[in-house]
Amino acid sequence: MDYIRLGRTGLQVSRLCLGCMTYGQPDRGNHSWTLDEEHSRPLIRQALEAGINFLDTANIYSDGSSEEIVGRAIRDFSRREDVVLATKVFFRTRPGPNGSGLSRRAILAEIDNSLRRLGTDYVDLYQIHRWDPHTPIEETLEALHDVVKAGKARYIGASSMFAWQFAKAIYTARQHGWTEFVSMQDHLNLLNREEEREMLPFCHDQGVGILPWSPLARGLLARDWRERTNRQETDNVLHNLYDQTQSADRTVIDAVGRIAQARSVPRAQVALAWLLQKPGITAPIVGASKPGHLDDALAALDLILDRGEIAALEEPYIPHPIAGF
Repeated sequence: MDYIRLGRTGLQVSRLCLGCMTYGQPDRGNHSWTLDEEHSRPLIRQALEAGINFLDTANIYSDGSSEEIVGRAIRDFSRREDVVLATKVFFRTRPGPNGSGLSRRAILAEIDNSLRRLGTDYVDLYQIHRWDPHTPIEETLEALHDVVKAGKARYIGASSMFAWQFAKAIYTARQHGWTEFVSMQDHLNLLNREEEREMLPFCHDQGVGILPWSPLARGLLARDWRERTNRQETDNVLHNLYDQTQSADRTVIDAVGRIAQARSVPRAQVALAWLLQKPGITAPIVGASKPGHLDDALAALDLILDRGEIAALEEPYIPHPIAGF
């Protein structure tokens, strides 16, 4: 396993981050395709034993059961000090006017709830899951700063917002001497490359680590265009992110297939290799519901695409609407 520093920090993370939205009780939350604890644990163990030390979850995933499953797996299969544990805050966790968002009240309550479910005293990376237009950024940043100073989080990160919003947050933190964001989780894959326009150059300039989510476009890049899965039929987020009637997207997927066939590797390896070779990418967040998914992700670390292959993958792309925030 290769390791890389997260942004400008001294923290070293694996080149792959295990996305843990897949792990959670199917009867909790709105993700009926998730794996229960019995089926989640072997995959988390496989990732840890392969050297993946970076795990990402969120307070909202399967109504918090993802955090519970991940926390118990870490205690059973690793040592807390060997794992870089990340979670997120923003989305609604309970009914009522203060059950979501990035107010001081919400942040200070939700970090304690996450730590309780994870069974740990701290998280390594505490991330705002989205931008909160209803809370002053000063209030959010000061609360996050206090979370870090209280020892409940080591670093803070952000996810899926406009580049001007992220720039405003970083500038405001510097003005006040508050803890700055060290990472950005953004929506980036061969089917949606809009973040290449502003967010990626900004993060590169500021030394912010980039953690792409949905690197396989919810699995669309890992299979033939005509193939359908249970998750594809039931995942409402997938339908909001990707227009499966888009002919240009089909051309991209077909290009992945041709290169995969020529290389005698699964499609997932090609799509991940493309992302891993992009400058500034720290660690794609990969989900795994089968052992082979992790095998493919690990193999992608050693797959080097040549310029012609990269051009063939990128050439069919057309601009897309912003999706994911």
